Amino acid sequence: MSPSGGTPGGTQPACFLIADISGYTGYLADVELDHAQDILADLIGAVVSALRPGFKLAKLEGDAAFTYMIGASIDGSLLLDAIERCYFGFRRRRRDVRQATSCECNACSRIPDLDLKFVVHVGQVIVQKVAGRQELLGSDVIVVHRLLKNDVVETTGVAAYALLTQACVDAAALDPVALGMRAHVESYERIGEVAGWVLDLERRWAEEDARARVFVTPAEAILDVSVATRVPPQVAWGFLTRPGQRMTWQPWVTDVTVRDATGGRRGVGSANHCMHGKDAVIEEILDRRPYDYVSDRTILDTPDGPVRLPHTVEFEPTADGTTIHFRFAAPVARRERAIAEQIGGAYGAALRGALPDLVTQLEAAYAEQERRG
Repeated sequence: MSPSGGTPGGTQPACFLIADISGYTGYLADVELDHAQDILADLIGAVVSALRPGFKLAKLEGDAAFTYMIGASIDGSLLLDAIERCYFGFRRRRRDVRQATSCECNACSRIPDLDLKFVVHVGQVIVQKVAGRQELLGSDVIVVHRLLKNDVVETTGVAAYALLTQACVDAAALDPVALGMRAHVESYERIGEVAGWVLDLERRWAEEDARARVFVTPAEAILDVSVATRVPPQVAWGFLTRPGQRMTWQPWVTDVTVRDATGGRRGVGSANHCMHGKDAVIEEILDRRPYDYVSDRTILDTPDGPVRLPHTVEFEPTADGTTIHFRFAAPVARRERAIAEQIGGAYGAALRGALPDLVTQLEAAYAEQERRG
């Protein structure tokens, strides 16, 4: 999201996201409280960590985390990346917590009963200090909380979901039908009807789990360039996967357009067309694991014909931030391998020369995000 220009104490545009651990009330009624509280703290902590730093925690509300992001625009791809990364991390954490304990008490054995849902809304907010604490005020804050009480499960049969309001979908420029979302409407006293769309996160988890991995390892790389930064992987991911940023740190790139982005979301099957003057380099996205890595088939048009290079950008978390790795593997065809060897040295030198600008811009963007948050 971009800076809003809102005045302190005045209304500002914002995206509100509540992550709620579903099934917790029934779980709590039937299990040992001491273990249950530890499990909840672990899971909710994992959820909040996954949403940061893009979404700031406004308040922990029992088994839910109320978060928000101030800004006038939303990148729909990055919003869905954040939701799905958070849900996938929750599923893995739930599994790991269960497998790591030998305890057979009800609290531990019934961990799989817990699931995660999201409600997301876009509107206006006033951020004020109330009794020494920062509070979010406004009718849209009420709307997003009312949406937690819904009949999504009853009408769709989907237990793990993200409910995005129409206002959110519009602001994010997403096509929910193309993305496989289901239309849904809730009605509340004094609020009226709230239209939205349901994303089935269980289905997305199954699709991600089944999808083949495409990843260039260090051993496979014919060109491997790395740079250390002091920003979290989420920030580095957002910067490097947003096409418009490319021209700011790669001076040889004059324009980038995204094609075949299903429903307005960049992902597997879409392609970046990077213009280098009159020439185009095409990056066909083959695998995309938010905050971990993105892999593509980079197609270079040369005088001797096209060259197809497997390419991965990996975001390795470190104690101080993120080390970003740019790796290219050798083409499959022998003719293309020979051409890649000829041009690899020059491209590697250009990429290394651009990295100081990348780091400077990344760290400036992160500092601005922290200042706003």
